[in-house]
Amino acid sequence: MSGPLSGIRIIEMAGIGPGPFCGMMLADQGAEVILVHRPEGVPDLRDPLMRSRKLVAADLKSPEGQERVRALVRSADGLIEGFRPGVMERLGLGPDILLQDNPRLVYGRMTGWGQNGPYAQAAGHDINYIALAGALHSYGRAGEKPTPPINMVGDFGGGGMLLAFGMAAALLEAHRNGQGQVIDCAMVDGAALLMSMIWGFRATAGWSEERGTNLLDTGSHFYDSYETADGKYIALGSIEPQFYSLLLKLTGLAEDPAFQAQMDEAAWPVLKARLSALFLTRTRAEWCALMEHSDVCFAPVLSMSEAPAHPHNAERGTFVELEGVVQPAPAPRFSRTPAASPVVAAPFADANFENLVIP
Repeated sequence: MSGPLSGIRIIEMAGIGPGPFCGMMLADQGAEVILVHRPEGVPDLRDPLMRSRKLVAADLKSPEGQERVRALVRSADGLIEGFRPGVMERLGLGPDILLQDNPRLVYGRMTGWGQNGPYAQAAGHDINYIALAGALHSYGRAGEKPTPPINMVGDFGGGGMLLAFGMAAALLEAHRNGQGQVIDCAMVDGAALLMSMIWGFRATAGWSEERGTNLLDTGSHFYDSYETADGKYIALGSIEPQFYSLLLKLTGLAEDPAFQAQMDEAAWPVLKARLSALFLTRTRAEWCALMEHSDVCFAPVLSMSEAPAHPHNAERGTFVELEGVVQPAPAPRFSRTPAASPVVAAPFADANFENLVIP
């Protein structure tokens, strides 16, 4: 194995969404991640979230299955689970027991609402967590209802990625003093945390709670996506004056007085309508030929089918193909301890474990 987490063993209790994403991130960076799944619930190995794992089947409702997990945990550095609060305790696998078995264990708990609070035992999904966090209210265009950004903010950014950060931080601390701890990672907390900059804008720059009227939420004409003549789209982010000036130059609007007051919010709707009409006069490829690689802060809006083939992504190896499935490559990148190429999950093979005599 290679990667900065090489030598770290993580036990992952099978789940969906943010838990597997956390496990994937840890495995990508070299950790040995052993995925414990139900005997009848073998994961779909085509799923990128399942890559680079070692698989162990265990019936968690049976004493034998519970002991299999405890045996694994005794030699592990960390464990991640995504059940509702109290489920692992009822299975005899709560942190009170597992930390007795292994005092240096980092026990990561991934939930939507957290381990406590009025919502703690309620079901939910990404859309609910980001709603309660004050995030969903900000996504959408003026005069329209909130639009969930698929499940990037709650499940993945505010969930799995935050748990991966929490695990890395707690593993580092445990390495220093030999003591483990429990991580309460809630997607509602993570979604709130991801809004930190917008809370800052609210305090310092007059961010409006009216959707689609601010600089970064499609309110401005210079930070939005636009349709092109061939029914495709481009994305603009020309915020800074020098970038905005170049946008005007390349679009032939540099001498148009209407576009000179960039930050006049009252003029934004009219200027946006004019830019919309302008961008419809050329194809996406034509706009790319004019603006790509410039300081306009421009990019074509690519589909999932298109993104892997773009020259920038291709040169960097941003995407890889594993057993015929195209998927994102491990990230971030490390100079001295680079991540290995992902591999398809395989059964956990350890003679000591396979020969374990269950009490």
